[in-house]
Amino acid sequence: MVIRSVAAYAPEGVAAFGLGLVGEIFTGRFAFDVCAEQPGPVSTDLGLAVQVDAGLDRLAAADLVIALPGSRFREPPPSVADAFRAAAARGATVASHCVGAYVLAEAGLLDGRRATTHWRFAAEFAVRYPAVRLTTDVLYVDEGPVVTGAGAAAGLDMCLHLIRREYGAAAANDVARDLVIPPHREGGQAQYVTAPVPDGFEDQRLGAVLAWAQANTHRRLTVDELAARALTSRRTFLRRFADATGTTPHAWLLAQRLNRAEELLEASDLPVEEVARQVGFGSAAALREQFVRRRGVPPRTYRKAFGSRPTV
Repeated sequence: MVIRSVAAYAPEGVAAFGLGLVGEIFTGRFAFDVCAEQPGPVSTDLGLAVQVDAGLDRLAAADLVIALPGSRFREPPPSVADAFRAAAARGATVASHCVGAYVLAEAGLLDGRRATTHWRFAAEFAVRYPAVRLTTDVLYVDEGPVVTGAGAAAGLDMCLHLIRREYGAAAANDVARDLVIPPHREGGQAQYVTAPVPDGFEDQRLGAVLAWAQANTHRRLTVDELAARALTSRRTFLRRFADATGTTPHAWLLAQRLNRAEELLEASDLPVEEVARQVGFGSAAALREQFVRRRGVPPRTYRKAFGSRPTV
């Protein structure tokens, strides 16, 4: 089902950040509605109320339905669980942000599937829903028709991933530029890091090194070279890199190369062999191996699929 319309369920005490997040990403790009169990004023975690005019019937028509977090997340109404179950049954993509995962779990949509939620509630969630294969230290989990995201800003990553999955890297990057945020973080990245926002001279220097590395993915880059550019020892560089990004240089570079490969496959007619060379893989076979492992399809299949995708 091509995603053309999006409906977000806003429970009582809905997180204003989560509500604003999905609104900012989907409004104007898709047919977007916010719905509640009962139309009318819905409280937010800021103590303010928002007027929601749509009821759960709106979930019955949307291509993508998202469960947002609320203050009573441990007690999702049966009618809401039923509505999400029905949406999944008719082929809609079903997603949750943060503790909105409780709605999907209550509906049985996560049984036997990998899923995530906010790390703070992960232990409690695992006890309550033992049939769910909970993954606690990731930004989001894509299980095809069901996608779950971690807390707070990870919702941005999940929504961008959904756009990227449906419409390609260029479309997701356009949305990210409008929002002035990084275009893509891998779902397997840690939910929280020691220093997520650079705030000192040394971190600014690390940021400059990362920007240089992104512009030079065609080269064979080593940790020692990156450390030298950051004017640190290898050991210090690895520690600061993990603190700032939540991952390793190898994993980060691989993600950047695959992101760039996606863009070239979508926007150019370059042979796959040349795409592989330009993004730093030794051969088309090496690119294909990593692309299949990380994206689920070979590069040529990705290019063919993107050519038939509608635009956002």
